[in-house]
Amino acid sequence: MLEKLTRYKIVLASNSPRRRELMDGLGVPYEVRTMDGIDESYPPHLQGGDIAVCISLKKADAYRRTMASGELIVTADTIVWLDGQVLGKPKDAEEARRMLRLLSGKTHQVITGVTLTNTYMTKSFASFSQVTFAHLTDEEIDYYVERFRPMDKAGAYGVQEWIGFIGVERIEGSYFNVMGLPVQRLYQELKRFP
Repeated sequence: MLEKLTRYKIVLASNSPRRRELMDGLGVPYEVRTMDGIDESYPPHLQGGDIAVCISLKKADAYRRTMASGELIVTADTIVWLDGQVLGKPKDAEEARRMLRLLSGKTHQVITGVTLTNTYMTKSFASFSQVTFAHLTDEEIDYYVERFRPMDKAGAYGVQEWIGFIGVERIEGSYFNVMGLPVQRLYQELKRFP
């Protein structure tokens, strides 16, 4: 079953420890490769899933220059989408608090764009999950931001952390997508990749 996935040397192009943990769970051999300074801007007219896919494609383009024959590069970008705006990674604790106040008591989308690329082909997709937060108190938000420092996470939260235990009322779609990599969909796409 997994033999088909070993025809390529799979490379996860990500600094995210959560994405590495999720790839480990697939049981597919892979290596991690990272690169600094990739432009993650996107045209202002893009919305939702198009933003996440655009950024994952930009990452793939950056890695394509160093790709060897037989490699399959996996790039991804996760965004939090609320009321028509992107909540990216907060620049500081105050912005993290502001984002969590916006998410409190509301449903938002977590969207991960994923790109698979080798020397002759590129395939991208987006995975969508709806996340509903309970109303969070300022005390709960302060506790989370001070102890967990979520400045490296889209929307200023990690669903697998304390805030997910106490704050997430409901998830529709892939939990793993909310963590940063829709591994079930990725597995299916890897099996289909020519």
